[in-house]
Amino acid sequence: MTQTQALPVAIVQHACGPDDAANLKTSLDGVARAAAEGARLVLLPELHKSQYFCRTENPDLFDLADPIPGPTTEQIGQAAREHGVVIVASLFERRAVGLYHNTAVVFDADGSIAGRYRKMHIPDDPDYYEKFYFTPGDLGFTPINTQVGRLGVLVCWDQWYPEAARLMALAGAEVLIYPSAIGWDEADSDDEQARQHLAWQTVQRGHAVANSLPVMTSNRVGEEGGPGESRIRFWGRSFVTGPQGELLAEAGEAAEILHARLPLARSESLRRIWPFLRDRRIDAYQDLTRRFID
Repeated sequence: MTQTQALPVAIVQHACGPDDAANLKTSLDGVARAAAEGARLVLLPELHKSQYFCRTENPDLFDLADPIPGPTTEQIGQAAREHGVVIVASLFERRAVGLYHNTAVVFDADGSIAGRYRKMHIPDDPDYYEKFYFTPGDLGFTPINTQVGRLGVLVCWDQWYPEAARLMALAGAEVLIYPSAIGWDEADSDDEQARQHLAWQTVQRGHAVANSLPVMTSNRVGEEGGPGESRIRFWGRSFVTGPQGELLAEAGEAAEILHARLPLARSESLRRIWPFLRDRRIDAYQDLTRRFID
């Protein structure tokens, strides 16, 4: 696809239940529908094959992990090839015994694995105990080349870090992509829920503006958590922005296929009049590599 064309994209937003096979089928059914409706790039939610298992620390849950490549990537690759679309999937990667990652896998439209990104920023908060399960990524912030463009794929908690978005942009990403799993605690007030959602969307729209790049962000929906456990209500609200942070499409809190068209050509024209990359003071940013400036 040339830069003068708008890229048709879709986000498959869905709930995840206790049956992993059923969850994967829901994801792939969504891919099929999105492709039939014209999408050439399809984004799935974070860890879409299972319920969000990081709510507790349980060694048995490492059994959920998949090798890459493996049977799950074979199914997703087959769907990409059958429908002729690029798919950004999100898997719990079993790299070796005792070594696991939260990994986004990009499948090109011919079904091959174009590349992968291992989540770099790993949270450890109530109901999000990811440090127990995931080793921080070691592949850096490297865009992945596909038939539809150069994808800057990041994952969920990475969304809050402008450094990650900027490094993807500097490496030539044409779009920033964030598979996510984020929701509200049942104890959050209505006001707090509104503030959290606003912060989540605003920071990512800021990445679009600061880098003159479109952004795609997925999320799951539905409540998860068993009897006697705290519950998370995943808020959905998947969205797509243009390179000035303008909302091109936004989902609600129910399962849906969200479509948009990415105006890829506008990134270059914007950078000509708002040359943020030109005006960076790279000679003065050394302290960014420090944890804190005392």
